[in-house]
Amino acid sequence: MRQEPPHPLPRNTPRSTGTPETEETAAQRNRRLAHIGVAHAQRVLTARYGLASQQEAFELLRQISQQSNIKLHTLADAVLHTAAPDTDAEVWFPGRARYSPPPLPDLAVDESSRTHHGVVLRKALRRVLHITETTMGNVQLSEQGMLRLEKHTGLNREFTEFFAFVRDSTTSCAQSAEQRRQVTVKDVAVADVFDEASRHAILQTGSRAAHSVPLIGRKDRVVGVISSHHAQPLTDFTRAQLSALEEVGTRVGDWLLWHRYTIVLDALEQLHATATATAQGARDIQSE
Repeated sequence: MRQEPPHPLPRNTPRSTGTPETEETAAQRNRRLAHIGVAHAQRVLTARYGLASQQEAFELLRQISQQSNIKLHTLADAVLHTAAPDTDAEVWFPGRARYSPPPLPDLAVDESSRTHHGVVLRKALRRVLHITETTMGNVQLSEQGMLRLEKHTGLNREFTEFFAFVRDSTTSCAQSAEQRRQVTVKDVAVADVFDEASRHAILQTGSRAAHSVPLIGRKDRVVGVISSHHAQPLTDFTRAQLSALEEVGTRVGDWLLWHRYTIVLDALEQLHATATATAQGARDIQSE
């Protein structure tokens, strides 16, 4: 059963024009948004396994995150959006089939890194920037109804803080995800798609144009977006460039879904086994 975050997730905070006491900075917003999913997962695990405290649940999440080489927020999101295991079940996903990772041609991913989330995203970003002939870009992944910034290059801190979480439709990346198609902004300075706060955050980093590629897995499921940024206004990309970008979006989208339903579910299995053993140990101590 799908479990929703306990509070609505706020939209991007405009560039502050008031006092620090009355308006939330981008850094404050990002810390709060980053904590929401983890905190909710702590509460779910504490109740599900009868853990001693939410701190114990946090330590469990952190331990499995490190052992599985999965980011803490990714593991927490999986806890919240994966149907709970049956009561007293020894394994979370009995009879689950396992598959090899899908191929990633043209990304130059070593055999030893075919299952490594960070490596694949970095290589995918590099491939998109090679096709679009620029050095600035970023990768965002879908999480809790938002796009969360995962990788970037050539972009300054003001940009990365402002776009750390995107929920509005006032960006090309959000429109690309919503419409499941590539979106080109030829000139950020005059494009209607942006609100003024987003426009400022893009222009100040040195980007004058942008192109967003949706990462689309099976059943047209959008799992993220890769965007390139350009120092000068853009003309149209060639048909060959658009085709190559679409190929990257499809391949990487398939790989991300494979990762989510293989590596992340492996981590959930490990979390379930560890939490179950912890809870049983606590019960044994109480019964002595």
